Amino acid sequence: MSSIFGKLNPSVKGLPVYQPGRPIEEVARELGLDPSEVIKVASNENPLGPSPLAIEAMQVAVKQSHLYPDGNAFYLKNKLAEKLGIESSNLILGNGSNEIIEFVSHILLRPGDNIVVSQYCFAIYPLVAMMMGAEVSSVPSVAYGHDLSAMLKAITPSTRIVWVANPNNPTGTLASSDDVRVLVDKVPSDVLLVMDEAYYEFLDEPIDLLPLVKSGEMPNLLLMRTFSKIYGLAGLRIGYGIGHPNFISAMEKIRQPFNINSVAQAGAIAALDDAAHLNATRKSNAEGLRFFESVCVELGVEFVPSSANFILIKVADGQRVFESLQDHGVIARPMGGYGLPEWIRLSIGTAAENLRSVSALKSALI
Repeated sequence: MSSIFGKLNPSVKGLPVYQPGRPIEEVARELGLDPSEVIKVASNENPLGPSPLAIEAMQVAVKQSHLYPDGNAFYLKNKLAEKLGIESSNLILGNGSNEIIEFVSHILLRPGDNIVVSQYCFAIYPLVAMMMGAEVSSVPSVAYGHDLSAMLKAITPSTRIVWVANPNNPTGTLASSDDVRVLVDKVPSDVLLVMDEAYYEFLDEPIDLLPLVKSGEMPNLLLMRTFSKIYGLAGLRIGYGIGHPNFISAMEKIRQPFNINSVAQAGAIAALDDAAHLNATRKSNAEGLRFFESVCVELGVEFVPSSANFILIKVADGQRVFESLQDHGVIARPMGGYGLPEWIRLSIGTAAENLRSVSALKSALI
């Protein structure tokens, strides 16, 4: 007798499930801990919390939550466009950057197509491609980062998208501006180059690709950014894509109505004005990175120098160390799912959280 399970899309079979960082409440329940005693340094969240201006704006917006949001996010798009020096027609908003990844994949990928990614890339790129029945060409990394010249060579007539996260998640590596420029110049015009800039605001001297979008000279370039990281609004799920108006228009055709809720829109608009919060976050993160790097040197533990708000540390058995840290009330991220079973990833926290993470790490490494 046939069943609905025999009718599932074949691309779903064998598709791995993305495993996010574990929630504080879940770990506390499992281990019998007080949630206030558990810290989470697993998901690259902002340890300083949301912008105070954003909190105030959201408190006002929630009183109107019986009304549908502005489906076109007029005020947020215009605020972003003004800040970036582009037109609102260059912008599409997503329920987190993950939804932008889905938009791109839905309008470009079919069975038999192919995407090019780097080894140790953000897991969602290949997951969504496989969901669409497309193939994934993973190019070996160099020093845990992108080999952009090799990625160029990996492009075939079947390639539709090249994904580059810069800085990269989960390794924190940063491709040089010169290498990025070469990639941008040489990628074929019928292949979409997506530069995922989720950690862009943490960089002191980031490469600025916005002029290529603003001028319209490279319609096959899409930039992605987010409010989840430095702006501290991960729980609101709001990211955005920056690209050619014609490509943005194509993605808008598959965007669900009201995909960005009204509270998220209000919080994001206010956060864009809070330079003090952004600068404090950047300063706190830089200090935390230096602290973890010095500890790794002291312990003789290998790490990957990071340009983001997390650090990748080699601990021999990532799953065991992850579990040991968890027993101490510290939620880290094991990297086995990324093909790095000897490593864990730690988000940069507050000074107190960093000290606690290091204390638990030292206990785990004994």
